[in-house]
Amino acid sequence: MAGWWRVFPRAAQRYPWPTNVLLYAGLFSAGDALQQRLRGGPADWRQTRRVATLAVTFHGNFNYVWLRLLERALPGRAPRTVLAKVLCDQTVGGPIVLSAFYVEWSDVLALCAADQLQPCPCALENSVHRTVRFPLGHLPVLFPAER
Repeated sequence: MAGWWRVFPRAAQRYPWPTNVLLYAGLFSAGDALQQRLRGGPADWRQTRRVATLAVTFHGNFNYVWLRLLERALPGRAPRTVLAKVLCDQTVGGPIVLSAFYVEWSDVLALCAADQLQPCPCALENSVHRTVRFPLGHLPVLFPAER
C-alpha cells in the first residue's frame, strides 16, 4: 500500500488527465459505497457502478478541462483572481456538473431509439424534471412536453 502512494504523485505528474479521471472515479465510488453503508441497507453495486461510470465519462473529464480553462483565462493566485475563478466556477461550471449528476442519477433520460431521447418512467421524474430543466436551459429535444 505504501508503494502505491509513492507511485501516485509521479503518475499524476506524468499523466495528469487519466490520473484525475481515475481519482474522480475512485472518490465517487467510495462516497456512494459509504453512503449506502451508512443507510444500513444492502449494497447496490449496480448504483455504485453507474456513479463510477458517470465520474469516468463526465465529471473527471469536465472538471479537468474546465479548471484548466479557468486557470488559463484567469491566471494567478491573487485574492481577486481566486474570487473571480470561484464565481465563474459556481455560475457556469456548477450548473453543468449538477445537471449531469441529476440526469444520470434519476434515470430521467434513456436511449429509447437510435436517434431519439425520451423520458423514462421513474418515481422521481416529476420532481427532478424541473430541477434538470432549469440549469440546462430550454432544451425541448431532451425534455419534450408530450410523450
